[in-house]
Amino acid sequence: MTYYGGRELACSFRTVRKNTIQIAEDIPEERYGFRAAPESRTVAQTLVHIAFMPEFAHHIHGNRIDDMTKVDFPRLAQQFGAEEAKPRSKAEIIALLRAHGDKFAAYLEGLPENFLAECVAMHPGAEPSTRTRFEMLLAPKEHEMHHRAQLMVIERMIGVVPHLTRQRHEQMARAQSAPK
Repeated sequence: MTYYGGRELACSFRTVRKNTIQIAEDIPEERYGFRAAPESRTVAQTLVHIAFMPEFAHHIHGNRIDDMTKVDFPRLAQQFGAEEAKPRSKAEIIALLRAHGDKFAAYLEGLPENFLAECVAMHPGAEPSTRTRFEMLLAPKEHEMHHRAQLMVIERMIGVVPHLTRQRHEQMARAQSAPK
């Protein structure tokens, strides 16, 4: 028996995606072209990148690839890069985040424990040399959190207070005003 399976993966992924969508909603559309540094993605490109990252995991695990040397990384990178480059409105990007997030969470929810326990061979020289599907399916959430942190710094740079900070301040204000 495990305490963290497909249902829990889906629940935690949904929480992460909900917070990403809130950031996407909080950033004004006119700032979606903002780029923190010359070589970095714009806000819009980062959000589209986040939206499509679970597709990579779904490609690997949905096709039951058991050896990462079988993955055509250049083709997938080109495919995802082309998606990132397409111009989209704020509403279209938020809809993309929702749709791809819902699809991936539903996929995770239905995964049985024995599937999550399967090992996948990594590229030669990688440490460890194999990873479980469970470990690999945590990666999209971790990847999204990495980029979401970047977006929260960008929010500060453009004058938006991140929603998690606003919520914490509201909780502290309520606690201070509560009768003692």
